[in-house]
Amino acid sequence: MRNFIWIFFLSVSLLAEGQNIGDLFKLMPSELLPGMSEGSKTMLLVDSGETAVPYALGEIKKLKQSSDYLKIKTSDAGTTQLKLLTLNKDSAIVCMIRTVCATACDSHISFYTTKWEKIENNGFLPEISKEIFFDSSKKEMENYKYAVSLHHIYPVSAAFSEQGSDLTLTFNYKSLLTDDQIAEIKPFLKSDSITLKWKNATFRE
Repeated sequence: MRNFIWIFFLSVSLLAEGQNIGDLFKLMPSELLPGMSEGSKTMLLVDSGETAVPYALGEIKKLKQSSDYLKIKTSDAGTTQLKLLTLNKDSAIVCMIRTVCATACDSHISFYTTKWEKIENNGFLPEISKEIFFDSSKKEMENYKYAVSLHHIYPVSAAFSEQGSDLTLTFNYKSLLTDDQIAEIKPFLKSDSITLKWKNATFRE
């Protein structure tokens, strides 16, 4: 029901207007990318290869670009991805993924209208928690509770596929654990990564 309401509301965001991710990037509010001028954004988009431009907080480098996808490197440890996702033939939203890779890579995912209004309490993405990587059929086994209760081991990074709108979630726990802890966890994991497919205005396994 929530998605239906948003699709109706977002009908003002017409794909027929010819918006692409480059147009939307140039209109991206300054608070989402501090210190980046519209001129610098244009320079970043114009070059067909990997482009780097200086800005107030350092240097931004374009890594990938298509009509509906842009990935930029915002620092030595950070990247931002923008993806234009179709809701129906007349409307779309923007998915933004900010990833920081320190000891392990961790992502934050948010959604916006094509007018850069943040969409709160949306139903576009299932809850991302440690449980989605574990095999719940083994929860009665000894040490399962230990495996899912280890602190500070649940950084999850997110990345869009090269083509299409598949979203891959990767569980980046190994660099934070000892070999013994990894051995404790592995028997209970379904996989280190999960792919979610964009279908009917939501991501699903």
